[in-house]
Amino acid sequence: MESVLAPSSALAAGGDVLALTKPRVTGVVLATAATGIFLAPGHPGGLLVAATLAGTALVVGAANALNCWMEREADARMERTRRRPLAAGRLSPGAGLAAGAGFAAAGLAVLLAFAGPLPALLAALALAGYVWVYTPLKTRTPKALLAGAVPGALPPLIGWTAVTGRIGRPGLWLFLVLFLWQLPHFLAITLCLQDDYARGGFKVLPLVKGEAAARRHLLLYTALLVPASLAATPLGLAGRGYLAVAAAAGIVFLAWASSGLRPSSLSAATRRWAGGLFAYSILYLLVLSGALLLDATHG
Repeated sequence: MESVLAPSSALAAGGDVLALTKPRVTGVVLATAATGIFLAPGHPGGLLVAATLAGTALVVGAANALNCWMEREADARMERTRRRPLAAGRLSPGAGLAAGAGFAAAGLAVLLAFAGPLPALLAALALAGYVWVYTPLKTRTPKALLAGAVPGALPPLIGWTAVTGRIGRPGLWLFLVLFLWQLPHFLAITLCLQDDYARGGFKVLPLVKGEAAARRHLLLYTALLVPASLAATPLGLAGRGYLAVAAAAGIVFLAWASSGLRPSSLSAATRRWAGGLFAYSILYLLVLSGALLLDATHG
Protein backbone atom coordinates (compact mmCIF):
# COMPACT_ATOMS: atom_id res chain seq x y z
CA MET A 1 0.00 0.00 0.00
CA GLU A 2 2.83 2.42 0.86
CA SER A 3 4.41 1.96 -2.56
CA VAL A 4 1.09 2.81 -4.19
CA LEU A 5 0.56 5.93 -2.08
CA ALA A 6 4.14 7.19 -2.23
CA PRO A 7 3.97 8.64 -5.77
CA SER A 8 0.77 10.54 -5.00
CA SER A 9 2.31 11.85 -1.77
CA ALA A 10 5.40 12.98 -3.64
CA LEU A 11 3.21 14.65 -6.26
CA ALA A 12 1.26 16.48 -3.56
CA ALA A 13 4.49 17.64 -1.92
CA GLY A 14 5.77 18.84 -5.28
CA GLY A 15 2.54 20.76 -5.79
CA ASP A 16 2.93 22.38 -2.39
CA VAL A 17 6.51 23.41 -3.17
CA LEU A 18 5.27 24.93 -6.42
CA ALA A 19 2.47 26.71 -4.52
CA LEU A 20 5.09 28.42 -2.33
CA THR A 21 6.28 30.31 -5.42
CA LYS A 22 2.79 31.85 -5.88
CA PRO A 23 2.57 30.89 -9.58
CA ARG A 24 -0.04 33.52 -10.52
CA VAL A 25 2.04 36.34 -9.04
CA THR A 26 5.19 34.92 -10.60
CA GLY A 27 3.44 34.74 -13.96
CA VAL A 28 2.47 38.42 -13.90
CA VAL A 29 6.01 39.41 -12.87
CA LEU A 30 7.46 37.22 -15.61
CA ALA A 31 5.28 39.01 -18.17
CA THR A 32 6.84 42.33 -17.12
CA ALA A 33 10.33 40.84 -17.52
CA ALA A 34 9.36 39.64 -21.00
CA THR A 35 8.20 43.16 -21.84
CA GLY A 36 11.66 44.46 -20.96
CA ILE A 37 13.29 41.83 -23.16
CA PHE A 38 11.19 42.41 -26.25
CA LEU A 39 11.22 46.22 -25.99
CA ALA A 40 15.02 46.31 -25.90
CA PRO A 41 16.80 47.16 -29.16
CA GLY A 42 18.43 44.28 -30.98
CA HIS A 43 17.47 40.69 -31.61
CA PRO A 44 18.10 38.50 -28.57
CA GLY A 45 18.68 34.83 -29.26
CA GLY A 46 16.30 32.17 -28.04
CA LEU A 47 18.76 30.91 -25.43
CA LEU A 48 19.15 34.38 -23.90
CA VAL A 49 15.38 34.89 -23.77
CA ALA A 50 14.69 31.46 -22.27
CA ALA A 51 17.51 31.72 -19.71
CA THR A 52 16.52 35.25 -18.65
CA LEU A 53 12.90 34.26 -18.15
CA ALA A 54 13.80 31.01 -16.40
CA GLY A 55 16.30 32.69 -14.10
CA THR A 56 13.89 35.51 -13.30
CA ALA A 57 11.08 33.03 -12.60
CA LEU A 58 13.31 31.10 -10.20
CA VAL A 59 14.36 34.24 -8.32
CA VAL A 60 10.80 35.56 -8.09
CA GLY A 61 9.63 32.14 -6.96
CA ALA A 62 12.39 32.11 -4.34
CA ALA A 63 11.31 35.51 -3.02
CA ASN A 64 7.71 34.31 -2.74
CA ALA A 65 8.72 31.05 -1.05
CA LEU A 66 10.92 32.84 1.49
CA ASN A 67 8.11 35.32 2.10
CA CYS A 68 5.76 32.39 2.85
CA TRP A 69 8.39 30.95 5.20
CA MET A 70 8.81 34.22 7.10
CA GLU A 71 5.07 34.95 7.29
CA ARG A 72 3.76 31.44 7.91
CA GLU A 73 2.29 32.30 11.33
CA ALA A 74 0.59 35.46 10.08
CA ASP A 75 -0.66 33.57 7.01
CA ALA A 76 -2.30 31.00 9.29
CA ARG A 77 -4.42 33.75 10.87
CA MET A 78 -5.65 35.20 7.58
CA GLU A 79 -8.55 33.80 5.59
CA ARG A 80 -6.87 34.63 2.27
CA THR A 81 -3.63 32.81 3.07
CA ARG A 82 -4.40 30.16 5.68
CA ARG A 83 -4.42 27.37 3.08
CA ARG A 84 -0.86 28.04 1.93
CA PRO A 85 1.39 24.99 2.41
CA LEU A 86 3.44 26.33 5.33
CA ALA A 87 0.53 28.06 7.04
CA ALA A 88 -1.58 24.91 6.82
CA GLY A 89 1.27 22.67 7.97
CA ARG A 90 1.44 20.59 4.78
CA LEU A 91 5.14 21.46 4.46
CA SER A 92 7.64 21.90 7.26
CA PRO A 93 9.36 25.29 7.76
CA GLY A 94 12.67 23.64 6.94
CA ALA A 95 11.36 22.40 3.61
CA GLY A 96 10.05 25.88 2.77
CA LEU A 97 13.36 27.51 3.62
CA ALA A 98 15.31 24.95 1.62
CA ALA A 99 13.04 25.40 -1.41
CA GLY A 100 13.39 29.18 -1.31
CA ALA A 101 17.17 29.04 -0.94
CA GLY A 102 17.47 26.46 -3.71
CA PHE A 103 15.34 28.45 -6.14
CA ALA A 104 17.35 31.60 -5.36
CA ALA A 105 20.73 29.94 -5.93
CA ALA A 106 19.59 28.33 -9.18
CA GLY A 107 17.97 31.49 -10.54
CA LEU A 108 20.94 33.75 -9.82
CA ALA A 109 23.33 31.18 -11.30
CA VAL A 110 21.30 30.96 -14.52
CA LEU A 111 21.13 34.75 -14.88
CA LEU A 112 24.84 35.19 -14.19
CA ALA A 113 25.83 32.47 -16.64
CA PHE A 114 23.54 33.37 -19.54
CA ALA A 115 22.29 36.96 -19.09
CA GLY A 116 25.32 38.60 -17.50
CA PRO A 117 26.39 40.22 -14.25
CA LEU A 118 24.06 43.25 -14.38
CA PRO A 119 20.78 41.29 -14.67
CA ALA A 120 22.04 38.90 -11.97
CA LEU A 121 22.88 41.84 -9.69
CA LEU A 122 19.46 43.42 -10.22
CA ALA A 123 17.80 40.08 -9.46
CA ALA A 124 19.87 39.70 -6.27
CA LEU A 125 18.86 43.22 -5.19
CA ALA A 126 15.20 42.45 -5.89
CA LEU A 127 15.39 39.25 -3.87
CA ALA A 128 17.15 40.91 -0.92
CA GLY A 129 14.81 43.91 -0.96
CA TYR A 130 11.68 41.77 -1.01
CA VAL A 131 12.76 39.27 1.62
CA TRP A 132 14.88 41.29 4.04
CA VAL A 133 13.43 44.79 3.70
CA TYR A 134 9.82 44.65 2.53
CA THR A 135 8.67 41.50 4.36
CA PRO A 136 9.86 42.56 7.87
CA LEU A 137 8.54 46.10 7.37
CA LYS A 138 4.99 44.92 6.67
CA THR A 139 4.29 44.40 10.37
CA ARG A 140 5.90 47.72 11.36
CA THR A 141 4.84 50.50 8.98
CA PRO A 142 2.57 51.17 5.99
CA LYS A 143 5.68 52.58 4.26
CA ALA A 144 6.51 48.96 3.51
CA LEU A 145 4.37 49.49 0.40
CA LEU A 146 6.99 51.84 -1.06
CA ALA A 147 9.85 49.55 -0.05
CA GLY A 148 8.16 46.56 -1.67
CA ALA A 149 7.46 48.40 -4.92
CA VAL A 150 11.21 48.72 -5.59
CA PRO A 151 12.01 45.00 -5.95
CA GLY A 152 8.65 44.52 -7.65
CA ALA A 153 9.65 46.99 -10.37
CA LEU A 154 13.04 45.44 -11.16
CA PRO A 155 12.01 42.45 -13.38
CA PRO A 156 11.42 44.52 -16.56
CA LEU A 157 14.80 46.13 -15.95
CA ILE A 158 16.32 42.65 -15.64
CA GLY A 159 14.87 41.81 -19.05
CA TRP A 160 16.04 45.09 -20.58
CA THR A 161 19.60 44.80 -19.28
CA ALA A 162 19.87 41.15 -20.33
CA VAL A 163 19.59 42.33 -23.94
CA THR A 164 21.33 45.71 -23.80
CA GLY A 165 23.90 45.24 -21.02
CA ARG A 166 23.02 48.65 -19.59
CA ILE A 167 20.12 50.40 -17.86
CA GLY A 168 19.51 53.59 -19.88
CA ARG A 169 16.52 55.93 -19.83
CA PRO A 170 14.04 53.48 -21.42
CA GLY A 171 14.97 50.88 -18.81
CA LEU A 172 14.45 53.41 -16.03
CA TRP A 173 11.06 54.29 -17.52
CA LEU A 174 10.00 50.65 -17.37
CA PHE A 175 11.08 50.56 -13.72
CA LEU A 176 9.21 53.79 -12.91
CA VAL A 177 5.93 52.73 -14.49
CA LEU A 178 5.87 49.38 -12.72
CA PHE A 179 6.90 51.01 -9.43
CA LEU A 180 4.01 53.48 -9.62
CA TRP A 181 1.53 50.84 -10.84
CA GLN A 182 2.08 48.67 -7.77
CA LEU A 183 1.04 51.42 -5.35
CA PRO A 184 -2.67 51.78 -6.29
CA HIS A 185 -2.77 48.06 -7.11
CA PHE A 186 -1.79 47.02 -3.59
CA LEU A 187 -3.66 49.81 -1.83
CA ALA A 188 -6.81 48.51 -3.52
CA ILE A 189 -6.34 45.02 -2.10
CA THR A 190 -5.58 46.38 1.39
CA LEU A 191 -8.83 48.37 1.27
CA CYS A 192 -10.70 45.30 0.08
CA LEU A 193 -9.25 42.98 2.75
CA GLN A 194 -8.74 45.27 5.75
CA ASP A 195 -10.09 42.79 8.29
CA ASP A 196 -7.84 40.04 7.02
CA TYR A 197 -4.73 42.22 7.21
CA ALA A 198 -5.69 43.19 10.74
CA ARG A 199 -5.83 39.51 11.74
CA GLY A 200 -2.41 39.00 10.21
CA GLY A 201 -0.93 41.92 12.12
CA PHE A 202 0.11 43.88 9.05
CA LYS A 203 0.39 47.69 9.26
CA VAL A 204 -1.32 48.58 6.01
CA LEU A 205 -2.36 52.16 5.31
CA PRO A 206 -6.16 51.79 5.82
CA LEU A 207 -5.59 50.31 9.28
CA VAL A 208 -2.93 52.82 10.38
CA LYS A 209 -4.03 56.10 8.74
CA GLY A 210 -7.66 55.31 8.00
CA GLU A 211 -9.64 54.43 4.93
CA ALA A 212 -9.99 58.02 3.70
CA ALA A 213 -6.21 58.51 3.72
CA ALA A 214 -5.72 55.26 1.83
CA ARG A 215 -8.21 56.35 -0.83
CA ARG A 216 -6.42 59.71 -1.24
CA HIS A 217 -3.05 58.01 -1.57
CA LEU A 218 -4.48 55.59 -4.12
CA LEU A 219 -5.73 58.49 -6.24
CA LEU A 220 -2.41 60.35 -5.91
CA TYR A 221 -0.37 57.37 -7.07
CA THR A 222 -2.75 56.75 -9.96
CA ALA A 223 -2.45 60.41 -10.96
CA LEU A 224 1.34 59.99 -11.07
CA LEU A 225 1.17 56.70 -12.95
CA VAL A 226 -0.99 57.80 -15.85
CA PRO A 227 1.20 60.63 -17.20
CA ALA A 228 4.32 58.54 -16.55
CA SER A 229 2.87 55.76 -18.69
CA LEU A 230 2.53 58.16 -21.63
CA ALA A 231 6.26 58.93 -21.72
CA ALA A 232 6.99 55.84 -23.83
CA THR A 233 6.20 57.85 -26.96
CA PRO A 234 8.60 60.78 -26.40
CA LEU A 235 11.24 58.24 -25.31
CA GLY A 236 10.90 56.54 -28.68
CA LEU A 237 9.69 53.22 -27.30
CA ALA A 238 6.28 53.35 -28.93
CA GLY A 239 4.19 55.41 -31.32
CA ARG A 240 0.79 57.09 -31.39
CA GLY A 241 -1.17 53.85 -31.21
CA TYR A 242 0.29 53.05 -27.81
CA LEU A 243 -0.24 56.65 -26.70
CA ALA A 244 -3.95 56.49 -27.52
CA VAL A 245 -4.46 53.16 -25.76
CA ALA A 246 -2.47 54.22 -22.68
CA ALA A 247 -4.36 57.51 -22.44
CA ALA A 248 -7.77 55.83 -22.69
CA ALA A 249 -6.88 53.12 -20.16
CA GLY A 250 -5.41 55.75 -17.87
CA ILE A 251 -8.53 57.90 -17.95
CA VAL A 252 -10.60 54.91 -16.83
CA PHE A 253 -8.10 54.18 -14.05
CA LEU A 254 -8.19 57.80 -12.85
CA ALA A 255 -11.98 57.97 -13.00
CA TRP A 256 -12.29 54.77 -10.98
CA ALA A 257 -9.76 55.94 -8.39
CA SER A 258 -11.47 59.35 -8.15
CA SER A 259 -14.85 57.76 -7.51
CA GLY A 260 -13.41 56.32 -4.30
CA LEU A 261 -13.21 59.77 -2.74
CA ARG A 262 -16.97 59.82 -2.33
CA PRO A 263 -17.70 59.19 1.35
CA SER A 264 -19.12 55.79 2.14
CA SER A 265 -19.64 54.16 5.51
CA LEU A 266 -20.62 50.82 4.01
CA SER A 267 -17.80 48.32 4.21
CA ALA A 268 -19.47 46.21 1.52
CA ALA A 269 -19.44 49.18 -0.87
CA THR A 270 -15.77 49.78 -0.11
CA ARG A 271 -14.93 46.14 -0.84
CA ARG A 272 -16.81 46.20 -4.14
CA TRP A 273 -15.14 49.43 -5.26
CA ALA A 274 -11.65 48.37 -4.16
CA GLY A 275 -12.04 44.83 -5.49
CA GLY A 276 -13.12 46.12 -8.87
CA LEU A 277 -10.24 48.59 -8.98
CA PHE A 278 -7.78 45.84 -8.04
CA ALA A 279 -9.03 43.69 -10.93
CA TYR A 280 -8.93 46.64 -13.32
CA SER A 281 -5.35 47.46 -12.32
CA ILE A 282 -4.26 44.03 -13.55
CA LEU A 283 -6.17 44.49 -16.81
CA TYR A 284 -4.62 47.96 -17.16
CA LEU A 285 -1.10 46.55 -16.87
CA LEU A 286 -1.82 43.82 -19.42
CA VAL A 287 -3.35 46.32 -21.86
CA LEU A 288 -0.43 48.69 -21.41
CA SER A 289 2.12 45.92 -21.97
CA GLY A 290 0.27 44.55 -24.99
CA ALA A 291 -0.08 47.97 -26.63
CA LEU A 292 3.57 48.71 -25.92
CA LEU A 293 4.76 45.50 -27.54
CA LEU A 294 2.44 45.83 -30.55
CA ASP A 295 3.42 49.46 -31.18
CA ALA A 296 7.05 49.21 -30.15
CA THR A 297 9.63 51.11 -32.13
CA HIS A 298 13.37 51.21 -31.65
CA GLY A 299 13.79 54.41 -33.53
